Amino acid sequence: MSFIQRVDSAAPIGYETPAFPSLYWPLPMSAIKPHYLYYPSDIWRFTTVWTLLFFGAVHLVVAIWACAVQWRSWKLIWITPIIYAVIGGFEGLIAGSVVGGLLGGVYQAGYFQMSTWVPFVWAFVNALILILSSFAIHGGL
Repeated sequence: MSFIQRVDSAAPIGYETPAFPSLYWPLPMSAIKPHYLYYPSDIWRFTTVWTLLFFGAVHLVVAIWACAVQWRSWKLIWITPIIYAVIGGFEGLIAGSVVGGLLGGVYQAGYFQMSTWVPFVWAFVNALILILSSFAIHGGL
């Protein structure tokens, strides 16, 4: 490996991208080896996949609730989960790509290593923002 390749990346020699979730329990410090992400493409992929999973779960719960509330019109209610799944997938792909791309850029610019928990937490924050933005706020601000 040349000096230029080593300086260009913060990844250690022989680094391999961990398998998808690769979440480890950080407390208390144990013999479990922590997993880190170094490449922006890996950071983007982990963040996007976690965001899709969280958005899918949120939209699934909402689709089940909508089906339970509107069960009287059973001839049309079957399409609700399909529409919610498509909308949730589209929103998750956009939100995960934006956040994952920004995280990857910041971590690469600083030559930092990213724990595999960071994309998980950012995807959870994305889902919380989705839930919070679904409420109408009337008055008082």
